[in-house]
Amino acid sequence: MNPLLDEPAISLLVREQEEPGIEVRVNFGVFAGRHATPAEIDELALALRDFVPSFAIVSENRHEFGDAVEASVHQVVVEVPQDRVGGEADVLAEQIVFAANGWALECIASRHGAGEL
Repeated sequence: MNPLLDEPAISLLVREQEEPGIEVRVNFGVFAGRHATPAEIDELALALRDFVPSFAIVSENRHEFGDAVEASVHQVVVEVPQDRVGGEADVLAEQIVFAANGWALECIASRHGAGEL
């Protein structure tokens, strides 16, 4: 008997995963040089609530490995479920990108003074 099978699972295999209807990735770490804070994530959520009925925000450290290449980047991902996108998916996606860009620029400026990117 394997004792690990009797314990709560730390790692789980996900066989099926529903694709989001819209996924917007913000390369926050590349431009900010840091991670987004929980308070900043809350600010992004407030900016999106006006026009997105339901969404998830994931703040992640992404590590990619290849033959002779390793990369690490901090991203913020906005995911809208397919059943919440509605008929104007392109318009909604553009609104999310616009709001996320504005949010990221405000976050960066608040830590770097009034400089421009």
